[in-house]
Amino acid sequence: MEFTDWESVYERILADFGYPREGDERARDAMAEFARPFDATSVDCAGETVAVVGAAPSLPAEVGTVADADRVFAASTAADVVREAGYRVDLMVTDLDKNPETARERTRAGRPVAAHAHGDNVPAVREWMPRFDAEHVLATTQAAPVGNVVNHGGFTDGDRAAFLADAFGAAELRFVGWDFDDPSVGAAKARKLRWAERLLYLLEGRRGERFAVLDGRRESIRPP
Repeated sequence: MEFTDWESVYERILADFGYPREGDERARDAMAEFARPFDATSVDCAGETVAVVGAAPSLPAEVGTVADADRVFAASTAADVVREAGYRVDLMVTDLDKNPETARERTRAGRPVAAHAHGDNVPAVREWMPRFDAEHVLATTQAAPVGNVVNHGGFTDGDRAAFLADAFGAAELRFVGWDFDDPSVGAAKARKLRWAERLLYLLEGRRGERFAVLDGRRESIRPP
């Protein structure tokens, strides 16, 4: 998704949460200090099926289904669950807030990580990015892209993983470890899950694909 297509959705997210755009831009600029050109061939999934793995409590029981996919794009701590179950993670997508050590280990082992900058994680960007092998980091922002910091769409780690799979050519997206009604999260995270649902609805429309994770929910989704 080009930023010109994403920007109007982004502005609605900012308005809904009351986030200042300047905060995202400040974080993006901090990320840009560390970002290097990223070799997208390492995550090229043209014509492939990508498992987009979320970190819902149901993931340990479902994780074996990733074996049916060609690629695995995992959000945050889901990358640890997938790896511990014995499956490969092709791309970890993180905003550095839960398991940055995993991201560091991955980049140093030559495995790609999409590291995201947003308004309230500048300290994490400055702490962790120097510890990563920048060659294997895809730096992302939800604001306008700058230099080596890109924006392919998405808001939470999970839905951003789906947008990245789309950007890298995935033929089909399958969702593992997702729960939009997760009762274990607080009010702020629940609102973010509502937006993740809306953004996946937007993405499936753009792709002409129907995501099973949205079955039974589409009629109640308010398009972004």
